[in-house]
Amino acid sequence: MTFDAFITGLAFIAIHLLTNHILPASRVQRLRWLSFSGGVAVSYVFVYILPALHEEQSDFGDQTEGFAMESELYFFGLIGLLSLFAVQNTANYFLRQRDDEEGGPFFWVQVSFFSVYNLLIAYIVISADVEGVQALFYVIAIGMHFVAVAHDLWREDARRYNKLGRYILACGIIIGWLCGMFLTLTPFALSIVFAFISGAMILNVVKFELPSEAQAHFPIFSLAAIGYAVIVMTLKFFFEW
Repeated sequence: MTFDAFITGLAFIAIHLLTNHILPASRVQRLRWLSFSGGVAVSYVFVYILPALHEEQSDFGDQTEGFAMESELYFFGLIGLLSLFAVQNTANYFLRQRDDEEGGPFFWVQVSFFSVYNLLIAYIVISADVEGVQALFYVIAIGMHFVAVAHDLWREDARRYNKLGRYILACGIIIGWLCGMFLTLTPFALSIVFAFISGAMILNVVKFELPSEAQAHFPIFSLAAIGYAVIVMTLKFFFEW
């Protein structure tokens, strides 16, 4: 594991532990921050995740000559999307049924799902031995995504999130970090993991991270999305990612 990958892992852990201390207390400032975060996240999906998934599918076909159907990884991406949708939809059902201010019992299922999700993302990033500008790229894009995930869980049940939930999510990062150091998956398996988390990330970004019309600060959201897209495309051009 490179030193930069090590720092990337530390940054992901810190985000889950400290997100709600970092976000501004003012509602207006917080909405602006989340609009910025959503802009970066949606840009990351369109200019990095989707092209990378297409490239992974092409490589997957080369690895499985005679068996490729040109859509296998998209199927695993669909499974990731459906898995997250099932978890969030069930959680929302329990939230509508509750009569008190506490989160429902399904809150812990959400936390468990996202800790596994964090594990897989950390494994992909750490095992890739990212360095330099690419490490910073991951910290910003995935870090903004983690900020939104952490904030949504905190907003649903602040007491339980602060008391235990954030530590479970951070443990997912640590386990993924350790797996990235000591466990090597085959390219075949790595492609499936990447497709699964890509599907879940696409749904989370588009459905849950895009600010609603009432809460969006459109200039900040647009500036973040376009600015980050330009930066990513420039880096991909010069560094051939």
